[in-house]
Amino acid sequence: MSGHPPRVPGGLGWPHLHLRTTTSTNDRARELAAAGAPHGTIVTAGEQSAGRGRQGRTWSAPPGHALLLSVLVRDPPELLPLAAGVAAARAIGPDASIKWPNDVLLPAEAGEATRRKVAGILTEARPQEGWAVVGIGVNVAVRLADLPPELRSTATTLAREPREVPEVRRAILAELAIVLASTPAEMLRAWRERDALLGQAVTWATGSGVAAGVDGCGRLIVNLPGGGRTELGAGEVHLGAAS
Repeated sequence: MSGHPPRVPGGLGWPHLHLRTTTSTNDRARELAAAGAPHGTIVTAGEQSAGRGRQGRTWSAPPGHALLLSVLVRDPPELLPLAAGVAAARAIGPDASIKWPNDVLLPAEAGEATRRKVAGILTEARPQEGWAVVGIGVNVAVRLADLPPELRSTATTLAREPREVPEVRRAILAELAIVLASTPAEMLRAWRERDALLGQAVTWATGSGVAAGVDGCGRLIVNLPGGGRTELGAGEVHLGAAS
């Protein structure tokens, strides 16, 4: 474990295990959770060989250029995935929005309507054991040319320097502590203020419709083409009408 970092309100950020390389920071954080590590323990890495996003996708970046962070949360709130999205978006800046359930988007270019993914969040919970691990990956200093070709049209970066990765980490932990201390109503209000899907046509594996926000449980509400609505509790949605 590394030396004591600056304290973050809410007890997040210590103990801190930093690895030059690992398979996945979430893998290591889950191991620490199972071994009894305290609330607020974090794992970071300069590089990971098997980082995962949603749907089993890999999360890759050149060594030292992305924030690769996992946070252990004991007694996690039901809305933890949304809380993590709010924290990351707030730390990234006023232009950041959240694509349900947990991608953080930024305009591709200044003033451009198209928005691209700058951060991804993967929450893995063990409710029966009273803990969850939140994995957050942010393209802090990644150049788009360094990303796999299939990601270059959908990803973006903060375009900062590698030395600024710890600063982004501290900002996210500080915001996460604030959001975790808020009420569910406050958490949902903060998330809705940055909802990237509201009013947008969306599709998913078995349907399509128009996104109408999230309900009190964090499920995505979708107005259906023929009338009525449905709620999505998990999975992935895509912007755009069905083809």
